[in-house]
Amino acid sequence: MVDPTRPARDWVLGDEGRQRCEALAGALASQPIDRLFSSDEPKAIETSQLLAQRLGLEHTCVPGLHEHERHSTPYLGEDAFRAAMQRFFACPDALVYGQETADAAHVRFAQALGQAMAGHTGQTVAIVAHGTVISLLVSRANPTLTGGFELWQRLGLPSFVVLTWPDLILERVVEAIG
Repeated sequence: MVDPTRPARDWVLGDEGRQRCEALAGALASQPIDRLFSSDEPKAIETSQLLAQRLGLEHTCVPGLHEHERHSTPYLGEDAFRAAMQRFFACPDALVYGQETADAAHVRFAQALGQAMAGHTGQTVAIVAHGTVISLLVSRANPTLTGGFELWQRLGLPSFVVLTWPDLILERVVEAIG
């Protein structure tokens, strides 16, 4: 739930977000999921807990799967935030927004994902994470995509991408569920 008085990293799900998790669980129910991991941010943990309960899985928090570091930046409003994110994706090696460049966020997230996936090759794993870092990972592994910013704009709350492991080939994007 958007709370302009707190960093996005501390946001939790509101009633609408919890309802959308039910729709997400319904969409994932037909997938043979073996493992469920999440970022350590409250909204990801809550999403993962709701999915785990509905799908009969355990969930595990994995350090490093969190969103792009921007905890000390003030709330910008929708238009200014979109513009900041466009600059973020356009200048990946420059610190243009938050406390982490796009390149640094990508490296951190990819390493955390690799650690989470260690020992799980051949299993279907669901990762509850965040749009910016997911867009960085997917767009860099799939250069035929138009770009990270464009994917970031497509991802709704919630949505998911299906990737192969370990080559991260994008199989599909399921936009805004619920």
